[in-house]
Amino acid sequence: MSAQTSGLAIETAGLVKTFGETRAVDGVDLSVPTGTVYGVLGPNGAGKTTTVKMLATLLRPDGGEAHVFGHDVVREADQVRGRVSLTGQYASVDEDLTGIENLVLLGRLLGHDKKAARRRGEQLLEAFGLTEAAGKQVKHYSGGMRRRIDIAASILNTPDLLFLDEPTTGLDPRSRNQVWDIVRAVVGQGTTVLLTTQYLDEADQLASRIAVIDRGKVIAEGTKGELKASVGAGSVHLRLRDPAQRPQAEEVLRLTLEADVQREPDPVALTARVGAGAAGGWGAAEQAARALAELARGGITVDNFSLGQPSLDEVFLALTGHDTRTQTTRAEDAKLDDTKDEAAA
Repeated sequence: MSAQTSGLAIETAGLVKTFGETRAVDGVDLSVPTGTVYGVLGPNGAGKTTTVKMLATLLRPDGGEAHVFGHDVVREADQVRGRVSLTGQYASVDEDLTGIENLVLLGRLLGHDKKAARRRGEQLLEAFGLTEAAGKQVKHYSGGMRRRIDIAASILNTPDLLFLDEPTTGLDPRSRNQVWDIVRAVVGQGTTVLLTTQYLDEADQLASRIAVIDRGKVIAEGTKGELKASVGAGSVHLRLRDPAQRPQAEEVLRLTLEADVQREPDPVALTARVGAGAAGGWGAAEQAARALAELARGGITVDNFSLGQPSLDEVFLALTGHDTRTQTTRAEDAKLDDTKDEAAA
C-alpha cells in the first residue's frame, strides 16, 4: 500500500480497535485524497474519535493497516507524527496564559526562536481575528475564540494533514461559520483535512468526500451528490392544513410513491423519498405530481409542497434507520480518559 504514489494522504484497510468486548472500530477502510477536506460523519459513539487517534498514532490498532502519506502508523509512527497535527474536541491550550503566550510557548517547543515564535503567533492571531484578544487569558475567551486559537496552535508549523475532531461542537452559528472559513483557508494553503462531525450541514458545507460511519463501520462513502443520489432521485416535503389528516396522507404517499414516509416534528409535515425506477418507472417530478393528485382526490388539503434533492439528514436516516442524534454513547466515550496515555508502540 503506497499512499505517496497513489495521491492519498490516508489509506486504511480493515482497521480495528476493541475495548474489552466492544469493537469501537470494526474494519474501517478509508482512502483520503491529498489537498481535500474529507468528512467522517456519524453520531456520538460511532467510532470517529477512535479512528482519528489511531491515524494520529495515539492509539495502536488491534487489526488492519493504516498508512499516512505512505507511512505505517505503527512501524513508522515518528514519520507520521512529523507530518500531522490534531485538534481534538477539547481545547488543548493553557487557559491561564494569554492567546499570544500560548502560541509563543508552543512555537518555542516546536523549535522556533523567541522572535520567530512571536512573529508566527501574531500572524495567526491576525488571520483568525484574535488580535484584540491576544493579551487576554484564554479562560476569558468565548467558545468560538477557543476553537479558533486551538486550530491556530495546530498549524504553527503548517502540517501536511490536519485532523479536526468535531471542531464546532457546542458553538453558536456565527462561531461555526468562522471555523468553517478557517478550515477552507487551511485547505487553500495545501493542507489535507480529515474532519469528523455529527453535524450533517457541516459535512455538506466543507467535505468533498464523506464516509458515513455507524457502530464502528463505514456504511457508505462518496461525494455529497453520490450519497444523496443513493437514496433516491428526490424528496417530497409537504405541510397539511389539518394535522388530523396526517395518517391518511401518510398512507396515500406510501402507496402512491412506493416509498417510506417520514413524520417530521411539525405535526402537519411529512417527507417522502422518490427515486427513479420506483412507482412504475415514473420520474421524481411525475411521481410527486401523481401523489398530489391522489391527496386532493382523498380530500386532503396541502398548504405547502416542495420537491428537492434529499438532504444528508435523509441519507443518514435511510442508511442507518436513525438520525445522528439518537445513538447512545458507546465504549469509545466511556474509555476516553482510559486511553489518553496509551501510545502507539
